[in-house]
Amino acid sequence: MSENTLHITNGEILTKYLQKLNFEGDMLSWDEMLCEGPTVKDVTSAKFLDLRKAFFKNTYGFDYKEDEFISEIHRLDHINTYKRVVLWFEYDLFCHINLIAIISLIMQKKAIIPLYLVCSGRIDNEKVLKGLSQLTPQLLKEHYTNKIRLTVDDISLAEKAWSIYCGNNHNLLIPLIVRPSNFIYLSNCLKAHLRRFADTRSGLNTLEYNILKLINTHTINSRHHLSGYVLHYQGFYGYSDLQIERIVNSLESFYTETKDELILNRDGYLLIEHQKNVFNTIDTDMEYGGVRKCEFTYFKDQNKLIKTTLNAH
Repeated sequence: MSENTLHITNGEILTKYLQKLNFEGDMLSWDEMLCEGPTVKDVTSAKFLDLRKAFFKNTYGFDYKEDEFISEIHRLDHINTYKRVVLWFEYDLFCHINLIAIISLIMQKKAIIPLYLVCSGRIDNEKVLKGLSQLTPQLLKEHYTNKIRLTVDDISLAEKAWSIYCGNNHNLLIPLIVRPSNFIYLSNCLKAHLRRFADTRSGLNTLEYNILKLINTHTINSRHHLSGYVLHYQGFYGYSDLQIERIVNSLESFYTETKDELILNRDGYLLIEHQKNVFNTIDTDMEYGGVRKCEFTYFKDQNKLIKTTLNAH
């Protein structure tokens, strides 16, 4: 494959896969999860690290791998010693928020070398979207051969999207949904992001609402079983099992858990029929970049966020 190339992957699993297939060049694994929790534009800043450490400790109960993260991003200090950077990221929101952050960081490092994107998703004769690590060696190599060189406009779009995401007005992302680019899944990801805010009708976001619908339409034996369904049917979110389990647990007051089955309770039924709004009573303390979930609701008819007048939880 190409020498003097820096491959930036969406995580260690893909890095090891590429190494196994003898892709030449240096590998940098990006193991962050910037689609959840607070962020600031400069991911090298002390403020960024402090925010991320507190988020992972308070939300998921584990320590942020600060030293590993710093070690990886310091490798970008000499980025112009490479001939090219190849970005390996997938079709989902999880990957795309990381992707735009990385592109912004690369440009902060004054990169003057070509950036290429290898992005998986739709595959011929496949019904479901595929992640890079799910591709056969042949398909992965074909994706690499067909990698897309990012244009000046693509890079500017990514920088702008990351800046907005780290800011306090995510409605500014809406014009980017229809902006043409080589990020063919970015539009879907931005739409999915807006729907992470509570719907004005139920007080649940799209993923939370769909989880309750799954309970209502399928025989679900346990929370673990439910999490597996959600992982499979989550669309463009790309959440990990850890994230899905947190959301499933946060909805526990809307279903009854027996020895053999999860069953919607009365409040759960009312929610999926949009006959009840629980915005004031459920946990909406998650942060997305520069915005707290409780500060906005999603108005479906106009496809935009509305500032709430409620106090933060």
